[in-house]
Amino acid sequence: MKDSIKGNPTGFGNPDDCMSYVIEQGYEDYTPAEHGVWKTLYERQRDIVKGRGCKEYIKGMDALGIDEHAIPNFEEASKVLKAKTGWEVVAVEGLIPDLPFFKLLSERKFPAGHFIRKPHQLDYIEEPDVFHDFFGHVPMLADPVFADYIQAYGAGGLRAIEFDCVPNLSRLYWYTVEFGLIKTDEGMRIYGAGILSSPGETVFALENDSPHRLEFDLKRVMQTEYCVDDYQQTYFAIESFDQLFKETYADFSDVYNVLKTENKTYASDEVAQSDVIIHRGSQTCPKSKV
Repeated sequence: MKDSIKGNPTGFGNPDDCMSYVIEQGYEDYTPAEHGVWKTLYERQRDIVKGRGCKEYIKGMDALGIDEHAIPNFEEASKVLKAKTGWEVVAVEGLIPDLPFFKLLSERKFPAGHFIRKPHQLDYIEEPDVFHDFFGHVPMLADPVFADYIQAYGAGGLRAIEFDCVPNLSRLYWYTVEFGLIKTDEGMRIYGAGILSSPGETVFALENDSPHRLEFDLKRVMQTEYCVDDYQQTYFAIESFDQLFKETYADFSDVYNVLKTENKTYASDEVAQSDVIIHRGSQTCPKSKV
């Protein structure tokens, strides 16, 4: 799944009006074959995430009643989320520009692709579909602290546009919301949607020796490149969602000024002297995205 921060223009809508990108899910238009693709994807991933996904994610899955029977209905899921955390899921055609994406998040509206991949795309899809967005992202929105983090991220995105630092902020999204790990009493667990929606990377991120696993550091994350079409070569692990929220809720103005002054970028497989290393990888990553 190739996904920067859902921020590539799609050629429709008004970038200044976030709701112009929101469409009807068209739930009644899904075909039996499309529900069948969801069932295949769900059944393949359901057991893999057990014992690997963080407890907040698993609780969100249960609260939303996500199962194999059909593609989730955004309207019904939003009723549950609004009651829990004030969030709702809104349908979009695909990737949307940065400004409306940030605005939607700041208003507690999560933009989810309404289409589902084709049978030949089960293992890899470039643009995030309903399985990636709903199965991967939406359960975490039922957790109050993480839900607040995503809203704060959206508000921070509007500020990043002013500072011309969207690429730096996109790295924060990538290494947390998409590919984040969290340390727990039971061991390392996954909360990133890009991992949780991929059967291969769910196992790879926790159990393979090749990637680096580093302690989360905000500035370091914002300086780090990432892989868009392969497994990640570096993962950053947080101590808790409270830590993530506290470290990222503040105004990033000072951080952005430092980033511009240093003008430093780390490669996706690089380990810096200042890094706190949980596991130093062997860097023999398989070239596969299953």
